Amino acid sequence: MTHTPETAFDAKPILRTLPQGPGVYRMLDARGAIIYVGKARNLKRRVSSYFNRGAHNAKTQSMVGQVRDVQITVTHTEAEALILENNLIKEHRPRYNVLLRDDKSYPYIYLSSQQRFPRLAFHRGSRRGAGRYFGPFPSAGAVRETLNHLQKVFPVRQCRDTFFENRTRPCLQYQIERCTAPCVGYVSEEQYARDVRHVEMFLDGDSDAVIDELVRRMEAASQALEFEEAARLRDRISALRRIQESQYVAGAKGDVDVIACELREGVACVQVFVVRNGNNLGNRTFFPKAPEGTEAGEILYAFIARHYLGDSAPTELLVSHEIEDREVLEEALSGDAGHRVRIASRVRGERRRWVQLARSNAEHALAARMSTQASMDRRYEDLQEGLGLDAIPERIECFDISHTQGEATVASCVVFNREGPLKSDYRRFNISGIEPGDDYAAMRQALERRYTRVKQGEAPVPDLLLIDGGKGQLAQAEAVLQELQLVDVTIVGISKGPRRRPGEEVLHIAGRAGEFRLAPDAPGLHLLQHVRDEAHRFAITGHRGRRGKQRTHSVLEDIGGLGPKRRQALLKHFGGLRGVQRAGVEDLMRVPGISQALAERIHDSLNG
Repeated sequence: MTHTPETAFDAKPILRTLPQGPGVYRMLDARGAIIYVGKARNLKRRVSSYFNRGAHNAKTQSMVGQVRDVQITVTHTEAEALILENNLIKEHRPRYNVLLRDDKSYPYIYLSSQQRFPRLAFHRGSRRGAGRYFGPFPSAGAVRETLNHLQKVFPVRQCRDTFFENRTRPCLQYQIERCTAPCVGYVSEEQYARDVRHVEMFLDGDSDAVIDELVRRMEAASQALEFEEAARLRDRISALRRIQESQYVAGAKGDVDVIACELREGVACVQVFVVRNGNNLGNRTFFPKAPEGTEAGEILYAFIARHYLGDSAPTELLVSHEIEDREVLEEALSGDAGHRVRIASRVRGERRRWVQLARSNAEHALAARMSTQASMDRRYEDLQEGLGLDAIPERIECFDISHTQGEATVASCVVFNREGPLKSDYRRFNISGIEPGDDYAAMRQALERRYTRVKQGEAPVPDLLLIDGGKGQLAQAEAVLQELQLVDVTIVGISKGPRRRPGEEVLHIAGRAGEFRLAPDAPGLHLLQHVRDEAHRFAITGHRGRRGKQRTHSVLEDIGGLGPKRRQALLKHFGGLRGVQRAGVEDLMRVPGISQALAERIHDSLNG
């Protein structure tokens, strides 16, 4: 039944025909658009409550005033209605429902099983491949950090099969001791399988057993006088213990997610802490879009349904507020996950402190969100949409090259996060050992130096790598990151258009064919321009400093034993550098403080 905007909506004919059983109802406006989706244990009673003359909050009054039709779907159970409600909200995104802007699934660590030498990898999406999936982790950064820790202790390969199968020599991973080079037969299958087994045990939460086994092997190696092997095992044990200390959660058992919600001035923040096998895998922050007047318990209910249905929930969820219809939500999550899922809000002891910690983090994140300029958030959100990224990038790194006709080449790396420039993470690289003016070689050298250090744990891996240049520079970045097995980073090349005007930038995205352009007024393009221009400024500043230093540098400064006072005495005695170059050894010895040995060294240095 549909009504025109001019006609007052009469709900009575619809209400008379509504069944008493469970189901899903959809509120439609005058244009036929769905503005709200809800589920009910009793459709007739629930839908009728909207049109009674009883008091409603402002959100409900506004919604009911726009309703021109109501559609229903009858289900067998309330849990089935919840699942259907969740799917409809994800599909139609009604304006009066609580919506998640970032609706991507959690990432996992994937350990393959179909190869002689299995690989560890970052994974997001369906889990159908042969092997094991460990997680979920709260963010891509948490996965990368764990993979980096694992690779330091257990050098299991992380490269793609196409890269692995075509090697004729070890890659950089072997050189920095992050891989045992199974691709070229540097490690036996038995030894490699042992490392894989230890990785599985660690990710299953059985790190104590791994440490015990390593201790026994270390003691045996020491007794056999194999001190180098014993030292290597000792370092592994120490690294594992450090990982345990950083991830251990007191009193934690099993799989638990701690979820807290805070509200301020109509903005909602949900904080999720992920605990698996007693290990804290980190936390993740969400800012769901909620209509004015929505309460924290309602937001938590909607968040849990949207976030976990279709993406297996842990065995227990600890929440900061009471949730209405908790039993229905537990039933739907349990059926979807294939195991019992319990939701608890009134907890004591250590678990209460976990919830308080999550609430405290939510408050801080909300305060930061409120104080951060809204334009920065819009830029990142628009960039995610414009580039088709899985999630909003949390860390962007950009590289640029600066030189004057090949002289004093300097590469810059600038870093941005959601709050803007992260200047403490900026880096410059003085480029050497290349043909003057070879920008491709300069870019490759800078990237290799930067991301070798990143692989060694000196800095986080970025979500987006921006290269100031076209296809050639982009190819250098792809090659370096593949060599270092950083395969989950989005790489974008940005170059000026044919007329080199701002707003006409051409984008090349690794792995995608063709060129891309964003609208000149797109906030996402403004963000890329800001990052690119900052990298350009930082590179030019470094280049000018290096060039100026080289041009004012005296060859006398390179001679050992010739300090500032003696250099000044030489230049004053001979009237300048040319006079010093023409002088013989005996002439040089006449200058106070210049011995025969030093005079000979000066003469040889200046005259080849």
